Amino acid sequence: MKTAQLSPAQLTLLESFANMKSQEEADELSRVIRDYYARKLDEELEKLWDEGTLNQQELDELSKQHLRTPYKQ
Repeated sequence: MKTAQLSPAQLTLLESFANMKSQEEADELSRVIRDYYARKLDEELEKLWDEGTLNQQELDELSKQHLRTPYKQ
C-alpha cells in the first residue's frame, strides 16, 4: 500500500481544524475555504472570457455535453 505525505498546506488545515472548539467554527472555516476557491474560479473564468478563450458559444456547447463518469453495471 502506497502512502502519501501531507503537504504543508494540508498540515496547516488539519491543525486549524484540530483547534476548533465547535462544529460551527469548523463549518465557518469550511465556508471561508469554499468562498476562496469560488472567487479564484470566478477570476479564472473572467480571464478566459476576456482573452476570448471562453465565450457564449463555448458555454452553449459545454451545456450540451454529458461529462459524468459512467457507472459500471
